[in-house]
Amino acid sequence: MTADADCLFCKIIAGEIPCFKLFENDETLAFMDINPANEGHALVIPKFHSADIHETPDVWVARTFAGAKRVAEAVQKTFNPDGINIVQANGPGAKQSVFHLHVHVIPRAMDDGLTMNWELVPGDMDVIGKLAERIKANML
Repeated sequence: MTADADCLFCKIIAGEIPCFKLFENDETLAFMDINPANEGHALVIPKFHSADIHETPDVWVARTFAGAKRVAEAVQKTFNPDGINIVQANGPGAKQSVFHLHVHVIPRAMDDGLTMNWELVPGDMDVIGKLAERIKANML
């Protein structure tokens, strides 16, 4: 496993910083967020240090999101929320605060006041089509 001695999440993986662990296996660790957006907010991290989704090998992204699914199922059984957000932020513009790939599992309630939702506003189909072509040209 790859680790960064200065990374908060790598320190949690190593047991240097305590956490409220939900589950752990050879690839991932899930634990409660200590700055929760809502009750039951959890994080899932790979035991592979990389700053964000761009640096993370596909296999580790898949393992991390599989862990997020497992946590989401437990959160659903525990809280029976109106919904669950699965959030993965990359970079300062997305408000990423710890530069180690991580996935948030956030139980949601109707009108809970969280501002990550956006209203549906129909887009310009011509513009969307042109943007799709630009993105497809960069698909690996």
